[in-house]
Amino acid sequence: MGFRLFGKQLRIDQWKTPVFGFFCSMFSFEIIPYTLIFNFEAGTSRGILTEKKTWFIRLTHSEFPDCEGWGECGPLPGLSPENISIFEKDLSELSSWLLPRLNKEHRIWENLSPRWMEEWKGPWLPSAWFGWETAWLDWLNGGRKIICDPVFHAGQWRTPINGLVWMNPRQTMEAQAQEKRAEGFDTIKFKVGALDWQQELDMLREIRSQMPSSEIRIRLDANGAWKPDEALNKLEELSVLDIESIEQPIALGQELAMKELCLSSPIPIALDEDLINKPLDRQKFSLLENVEPAFIVLKPTLIGGMGQTHQWIKMAEEMGIGWWITSMLESNIGLNAVSQLASQYHPLIPQGLGTGKIYRNNPPSPLTVADGFIFSDPSKSWDFSALKNG
Repeated sequence: MGFRLFGKQLRIDQWKTPVFGFFCSMFSFEIIPYTLIFNFEAGTSRGILTEKKTWFIRLTHSEFPDCEGWGECGPLPGLSPENISIFEKDLSELSSWLLPRLNKEHRIWENLSPRWMEEWKGPWLPSAWFGWETAWLDWLNGGRKIICDPVFHAGQWRTPINGLVWMNPRQTMEAQAQEKRAEGFDTIKFKVGALDWQQELDMLREIRSQMPSSEIRIRLDANGAWKPDEALNKLEELSVLDIESIEQPIALGQELAMKELCLSSPIPIALDEDLINKPLDRQKFSLLENVEPAFIVLKPTLIGGMGQTHQWIKMAEEMGIGWWITSMLESNIGLNAVSQLASQYHPLIPQGLGTGKIYRNNPPSPLTVADGFIFSDPSKSWDFSALKNG
């Protein structure tokens, strides 16, 4: 028996160990590369995105041929720590390393994953760990796309989310903001850092004049676009607009400058990219203790999965630091996992999970966004036919 990797048939050794009381049984997996196509040109401080490569993991078991666990590995070039040029090879090696361990040990993944992360001698592959974690939990729950929260899956919980305005010419961004307001969002997030600063400031002033803070909260995300010596002045100019928070005003890896900015800023600062490459608890603790941000923004694909996310949240809450969970341009497969992860905490502040409609070839799913919430609509179903048929 084997698996198909990028159109090639590769062999998987057959480990014959007891799994859930069944003998001579085994897991197998398939890695499916897929290119997601945007419905529009998605502007960020790193450039324009028109498509995004992702990899799906399809996990099956010989004793339960009709049960499939699906996960998504979607590293983002220029941001994720993975080497994108050899990610396919690295994912294949990690997958082949994990498979016999799944067959041998079948306790809850959350208990195994930290140990396996330490035992793995290859590169740090956070999106791959997230994809495997999701595929395993999906399979464990019967292949029904229940990852960690059956209440969300059943449509019995609606998670508040922010509306996202992408970087575009000023008039387009203003029109998008009005659309988000009309769609029922009470929190709107703007990507900043790509346009001329005065244009961005004037745009935000105009939007705030039309959308008072009593009705609409404004979040900003600079994606590290500002220089440390200019950031504070810009934050002071923005402070009169009653901005809820700003994510990553300066680039990652500048802890001293970020600490000083957090102490001085009139606007609460949220760390985002600075959470990259910190899988060890001591690394997490050191960052939060040294910088003392107001918030942290958690992207499971970027930081290593759900177990890693739980650890960040635990530490942040112990230190009095706020948080929210955000998707990272995943398809509906990854977004479903991230949404269930967030819904476990029954968050009252908006999360960043409104990216399900950005792709023209997103696998159909029950995920639905309406009136500023994301939820699962039980009347809708999943459709993996496009993925299975290549």
